[in-house]
Amino acid sequence: MRFSILLALVVVGAAQAQQTMHLTLADAQGLAIRNNPQFSAAKYTAAAANQVPNQYRAAMQPNLSGNLTAVGADNGSRIAAGGLTNPVVYDHLGSGLTISQLITDFGRTSNLVGMAKLQAAAQDQFTEATRADILLATSNAYFAVLSARAVLQVVDETVKARQTVVDQVTALAESKLRSTLDVSFANVNLSGAKLLQVQAQNELQAAEAQLATAMGLPGGAVFVLADEPMPPVLADRVQDLIDAAIQNRPELKDLRLQQNAAERFAKAEHALYFPTVGVLGAAGFAPAAEAQIPGRYGAIGMNISIPIFNGGLFKSRQTEAELKAKAAGATVTDQQNSIIRDVRIAYLNATTAYDRMALTQGLLQQAQLAMDLSQSRYDLGLAAIVELSQAQLNLTSAQIANTTARYDYQAQHIDVDFQTGTLH
Repeated sequence: MRFSILLALVVVGAAQAQQTMHLTLADAQGLAIRNNPQFSAAKYTAAAANQVPNQYRAAMQPNLSGNLTAVGADNGSRIAAGGLTNPVVYDHLGSGLTISQLITDFGRTSNLVGMAKLQAAAQDQFTEATRADILLATSNAYFAVLSARAVLQVVDETVKARQTVVDQVTALAESKLRSTLDVSFANVNLSGAKLLQVQAQNELQAAEAQLATAMGLPGGAVFVLADEPMPPVLADRVQDLIDAAIQNRPELKDLRLQQNAAERFAKAEHALYFPTVGVLGAAGFAPAAEAQIPGRYGAIGMNISIPIFNGGLFKSRQTEAELKAKAAGATVTDQQNSIIRDVRIAYLNATTAYDRMALTQGLLQQAQLAMDLSQSRYDLGLAAIVELSQAQLNLTSAQIANTTARYDYQAQHIDVDFQTGTLH
């Protein structure tokens, strides 16, 4: 009984894990954005980065703290070592408040706040870059599934057609109208088609696994995907695409913001040379104390801290920050050059894929014509089985190339959108 229940649970679990999903490309992309843990992690990291400016800004706000102190002492004695403050101690119990306020540090804190804001904005752009990466991966996997399924259909039809040839040649051989060599060649062709079938099935399952992972579905699924309309042909001006990429790519925006943040931090480090001005106030009561201690107290003072010499620490910190800012600028330039290269390559790949669709269509027509002629010549006894086998192989290759050309162009067009920062 327990075994039956367990088996039923396993079957139900397997059925749920391999649920059938009917999707369009937009559906797949939406699921990926909602479910992919990489995007969730990027959003949480961006939200955390947006809290950092508040942490720096807190230094400019009043700092209020409460104090409760009880002291048991050898009354009237003095602390003789350990500090330069008033060393006299008495028994007492007191409570009070201490408030401090930074008046100015000559721009250091404001520059730190500005740096943190820029870093938070950069993290937002990193989130957008992660989103674009997920959309690209999902789109590529989507078209890979469509392509693999179309190839599998072609191969399935090829297996059926070659099985028919095997049956016909075998029957003719039994009637002594064909040789056993013809049967052997036909069987070799059939075996080759079955090998293609196994490979196509494996590629389809691998593409579905990629799509499931991109959409954040670790259990996998069986996908029924809708064909997407063909995108328009790309304009014949690659410079327009490059300009769009320089303006839109989130990775480049991220690096520019990081460069600006590094420059603001260098300014903050330079401000270490300037004084820091603050106010400190304290007030409270001492309800239980020796007679020498008043029952209440209060004081307020201003402190100006002027850096004079610290062994070159501030100079070294400022120089480090300035060098890092220059390195960030060089990184921006390098990333921009890489983006220009990637846009050019994506454009070339997409235009080649577009041209390939017409070429493979013509190739398929010629291969089909050659196959029909070879079949007719073989049926009339005017051609050997080798000629028919070669025609079958050529037709299968042409069918696969023609089938995949469409999805390859759609995937390459998506890559152009990604490289130009317009994939949404």
